[in-house]
Amino acid sequence: MEITRLSTKGQIIIPKSIRAHFSLETGQELLVLETEDGILLKPKKPFADTLLEDIAGCLKYDGEPKTIEEMDEGIRKGIESKHDCR
Repeated sequence: MEITRLSTKGQIIIPKSIRAHFSLETGQELLVLETEDGILLKPKKPFADTLLEDIAGCLKYDGEPKTIEEMDEGIRKGIESKHDCR
């Protein structure tokens, strides 16, 4: 358990070990939620939760459908090129 202190401006410092564990960075927006036990801080997601049904079909593709193997191969090539894994 970590302990922090509320400043005169109402600010708190989140200990470095906790910021590192949750990958919090300077400027990160946090949701402040009241709970029965006190206050809960949660990192704000940059995008709203989206379901596949909400976006399926928004990117049109003209051509023969790709097989799972072809899609896997495309993903593998993309990862290799991004991370120089040759």
